[in-house]
Amino acid sequence: MTDRQSVLVIDDEKINLQIIGDILRDEVSVMLAKSGEQGIRKAIDYRPDLILLDVVMPDMDGFETMNRLRHDARTSFIPVIFITALDDSSHEEKALLMGASDYIQKPLHTNIVQARVRLHLQLVKQRNMLEKLANIDPLTSLANRRKYQEVIEQEWQRAITDNTSLSLLVIDIDNFKQYNDCYGHATGDKVLQQVATVLASHLIDNRLVARYGGEEFVVLLSGCSQEESERVARRCMEDVEELNLIYTHEDFSGKVTVSVGGCTMFPGPNCRTEDFFNAADEMLGLAKRSGKNKILWKLPSNPHTITE
Repeated sequence: MTDRQSVLVIDDEKINLQIIGDILRDEVSVMLAKSGEQGIRKAIDYRPDLILLDVVMPDMDGFETMNRLRHDARTSFIPVIFITALDDSSHEEKALLMGASDYIQKPLHTNIVQARVRLHLQLVKQRNMLEKLANIDPLTSLANRRKYQEVIEQEWQRAITDNTSLSLLVIDIDNFKQYNDCYGHATGDKVLQQVATVLASHLIDNRLVARYGGEEFVVLLSGCSQEESERVARRCMEDVEELNLIYTHEDFSGKVTVSVGGCTMFPGPNCRTEDFFNAADEMLGLAKRSGKNKILWKLPSNPHTITE
């Protein structure tokens, strides 16, 4: 893995590609495209941090290339700097109105190009950092509820398109209020962190683990069968119990456990993500009311007890 940022240069003149590549190569990874079509394909495939785009090109000029980049969700967020020999202010105005981040006139001056590219790459870093902070729960470092909502909508649409299943686990720490009452919120926070670490250990490419709120977590599994999802739920529950977090509170004592409500569904256009969550959450409520430390799974008619 590398933190080296990347810049895509789109220009139909080979000499211009060479000059700009030489100017930037020591500081960033440079990708070159000799036409608007090729540039769009590379932008989609490689998602560069910044695009330098020539205005005057045959077949598809810079403005049309910019328009297509902006109307594709996969590239719409990538900042674009126009580079051109045109000195007509109306072209600069048009570029900025289309959403260009900057506009550099030819002939190119090395120091100016480097300075402006550095500036916009720094802005990209700051934006990425803010987006990451906005999507992370600060206590557990898991994804937060906002990120879960974003991912579930994406995966829901993908599942509809691909006709694949989604499973959702809603997980709640049993007797957490009593644990907080016994040992205080600081110790309770440590329990939340330990449980989060256990759940995160089951995170692979097709899974999202998020803190939904309070002592409640969600695990979203894309393309997993109900049987496989039940196994994940069981491992999560067992691993939390193996933390062996003992507590004593007035008339009873025990150790920290979790209850799990689960649901597996093939999403369709007439279903909603809210119904999906509510189905799993309903099973969680039943699990809590029927003794805790168990998994209940939503079936077409009745809940199915997986683990007691």
